[in-house]
Amino acid sequence: MNRKKTGDQAEVLACNFLQGHGLTLITRNFHCRGGEIDLVMRDRGVLVFVEVRYRRQTRFGRAAETVVRSKQVRIIRCAQYYMHCRHAWNDAARFDVVSIEGEADHPAIDWLRDAFRLDA
Repeated sequence: MNRKKTGDQAEVLACNFLQGHGLTLITRNFHCRGGEIDLVMRDRGVLVFVEVRYRRQTRFGRAAETVVRSKQVRIIRCAQYYMHCRHAWNDAARFDVVSIEGEADHPAIDWLRDAFRLDA
């Protein structure tokens, strides 16, 4: 299976998981010049920017560990652009990471709420 298809499946799995926990999907794969946000969701009154990471094997590290500071900065900039375009500057926002590991037929899902911050 190619990387794009695998990534799309991981995003669908993460989205379904988060919707099962009460979040509402706003958009998938929001692109801007500086990057992309996998999922933009709402958790009650909070705008949630979600990075989805998948690893079939963890021998070279956990999926969540791949969201390094440079990736966080790109996500933050893209989120700022999203909020600017939608006039959502006054909305509360957070950055979550959904880590999916293991084989596709039985993955382990870990949801890291507030995984990093705008001011970090």
